[in-house]
Amino acid sequence: YYFLQVKRVGSLTGVFLAHLDEEFAKKRPRTGFFAGWTQRKRAFKGYVVDGGRLRAPGDDWFRDDPVRLVEVFQLAEAEGLEVHPETMRLAGRDAKLIDSKVRRDKRANALFLSLLSGRKDPEPALRWMNEAGVLGRFVPDFGRVNAQMQFDMYHHYTVDEHTIRAIGLLSQIERGLLTADHPRAAREFPKLASRQALYVAVLLHDIAKGRGGDHSVLGADVAHRLCPRFGLDQKETDLVAWLVLQHLLMSRTAQKRDLTDPKTIEDFAGEVQSLERLRNLAILTAVDIRAVGPGTWNSWKAQLLGELYDATQERLRLGHKGTGRKQRVAARKDAVARLLGDRDDLVDGAGALLGDAYWIAEPEDIIASNLAQYDAARAAGEQLSIHCAVDETRGATRVSVIAADHPGLFYRMAGGIHVAGANIIDARIHTAKSGYAFDNFLVQDQHGQPFREAAQMDRIAKGIRDALLARIELVPKLAARPLAHSRARAFDVAPRVGFDNDASNNFTVIEVTARDRPALLNRLAHSLYKANLIVHSAHITAYGEAAADTFYVTDLTGEKVKAPERLADIEAALLDAASDRRQAEMEEA
Repeated sequence: YYFLQVKRVGSLTGVFLAHLDEEFAKKRPRTGFFAGWTQRKRAFKGYVVDGGRLRAPGDDWFRDDPVRLVEVFQLAEAEGLEVHPETMRLAGRDAKLIDSKVRRDKRANALFLSLLSGRKDPEPALRWMNEAGVLGRFVPDFGRVNAQMQFDMYHHYTVDEHTIRAIGLLSQIERGLLTADHPRAAREFPKLASRQALYVAVLLHDIAKGRGGDHSVLGADVAHRLCPRFGLDQKETDLVAWLVLQHLLMSRTAQKRDLTDPKTIEDFAGEVQSLERLRNLAILTAVDIRAVGPGTWNSWKAQLLGELYDATQERLRLGHKGTGRKQRVAARKDAVARLLGDRDDLVDGAGALLGDAYWIAEPEDIIASNLAQYDAARAAGEQLSIHCAVDETRGATRVSVIAADHPGLFYRMAGGIHVAGANIIDARIHTAKSGYAFDNFLVQDQHGQPFREAAQMDRIAKGIRDALLARIELVPKLAARPLAHSRARAFDVAPRVGFDNDASNNFTVIEVTARDRPALLNRLAHSLYKANLIVHSAHITAYGEAAADTFYVTDLTGEKVKAPERLADIEAALLDAASDRRQAEMEEA
């Protein structure tokens, strides 16, 4: 109710200011060459263009033909004009004239589709249409999410505003205005079979929020109903419905799954099935994330989504003829050797200590850095080597730790990193044949940016070193750190634990969702250690006040965890570690 009233106040304010502007223009003295000159009004398709604004010619204009309530906004978008505030007032007054007959009108729907997918900039015109109440009347399902607030710390806007912003971002990508941020999307957009289908999918992707069920499933049903009305054919309708149903799939897969695990790509490609779907889903995912609010799109998410896109594209094009494991390892070794230059002997030296899983999982640049770091540490007789470097491509600071492997190594390193004030967004843990662990972390500061100053990276290295050498007590140090968001306590985040033994051929995937706090990852990792599980990779995603931590684990014999009783014990331990009660006990200790 509050947000609806704010919109009404804003609309009335616009009318009032426009009136003052016109009155002021009448009284403004004109001198010099333009003395006596006034900007001419002109007629345009029955409307009046006055000072760059589209004005209805009379008070009964919309009453005489309610389809004009859609037309006025379509013309404004197509001609790059504003809708005059007085005409906005009339549209708001007469919006109630839009009934089922108008909604079924072919011309009205053609005008709306033309507006929605307009080639200039549909965002302002759609926002005006929404503010006048016309959009919600013409598409009642959209009216249900008008001014609908999302009460969490991740979403910055109401559902309708988020959707309109996403459509605006889609238009900017198509017009080449965001090529630097979204090069892949800009490149793939012209290849789409139906640009209009993607615009409709963006309009409908959150259309069923607030209905009490899975909004993706319910939204797909809405899409099947609305798309034919808008003028889309059956093929376009099926595509839109699938995009709405799966609009979260790519984001969740990229951020919560190990993209180097072949099963991840196999499952994702099996769901997507075609390059056309992949192109559409990738672009929809990008604008959906970016439209959530400032800072939600960053280099790390772009990197993850790009990796998933490229791997899936290769899988869809080549199918099971894709490169085999041995060929992939050999190709990776050749590429690393080229990066190492005159130190390429490290590939067959230190590199021989690392198994195929390492060579497949780690990117070429990180492998080259790891091998050089290990060689330098061995030459210096160091038992512990920590290397920090800014990784602009991934939008994070990379922290590589090479140390003698022992139980609990991961949770201690994670704790040391958090004590130093860094947030882990990704972690990979490997053990070489020499008994040394090669662990690579990607970390960011509290604002989602890399640490760039040497003093900051030194503090991270010191935190890890102190934690591994037991120079600090992690629990009280972590408990003393403030919540990632000061308002997080105002939101109820019940911890949840999920197990998936089908997402990977070699690992049990454990996903924990809980309130985001500095000690969370350390406590979860400690619980997994106490449960005699080996963490092979961890993927951490924050959604405002909530965090979703995903772990790829095996038991001590390297097998998946399948016994129901053991899974129940692990779940109980993780729920306890993630609970607010446990956090309170830590803070009181």
